[in-house]
Amino acid sequence: MSELKDKSVQTFLDELASKAATPGGGSAAAIMGAQAAALVSMVCNLTIGKPKYAEVEADMQALLEKSEALRKKLTALIKADMDVFDRVMAAYGLPKETDPEKTARSEAIQTVLKDATEVPLACARACREAIELSDIAAEKGNLGVISDAGAAVMAAYSGLKSAALNVYINTNSLKDPLFVEQKLAELDVILTGADQAVENIYQRVKTKL
Repeated sequence: MSELKDKSVQTFLDELASKAATPGGGSAAAIMGAQAAALVSMVCNLTIGKPKYAEVEADMQALLEKSEALRKKLTALIKADMDVFDRVMAAYGLPKETDPEKTARSEAIQTVLKDATEVPLACARACREAIELSDIAAEKGNLGVISDAGAAVMAAYSGLKSAALNVYINTNSLKDPLFVEQKLAELDVILTGADQAVENIYQRVKTKL
């Protein structure tokens, strides 16, 4: 089976709409983030080399390197989310007829749920970075494509919030309170200030239209 990133948009949407467990919201969140990074790159590519924006050329070159690295990271998280969810489903499908089987199944579920928490947490972290990169694009980018910086921040925000929901649902099934507390604290740090930051960037873009 080919990787999701190599499929057409139509194929992805058909699979997302189907009864199959994957792809799901986690993969969609990673795609939202990857779209945000790609849009930041677009703004950079349409700003770099323009005489009018010579003063910010170096800044946009640096931004482009960051956005492309981030796009690569988020694209990898699309498959990572699908893989870990398939492992979760496999763990829930383990036999549970005997007490030893029940114990083994429970341990397997708890182990993979921790991994299933880490993936969307990484996605949330990357999407928050995409928001920050969108801010630079909105501040210094070519005014002819400034609306794309706005689209970038909104895509990143959707990815962030969607990824957060996946962290919440997975930690809700975990029985390790210390792990749960730690991961929710990490998520809280990632989310803190995001709502206002996104609104500020959106309004900045709007004033430049």
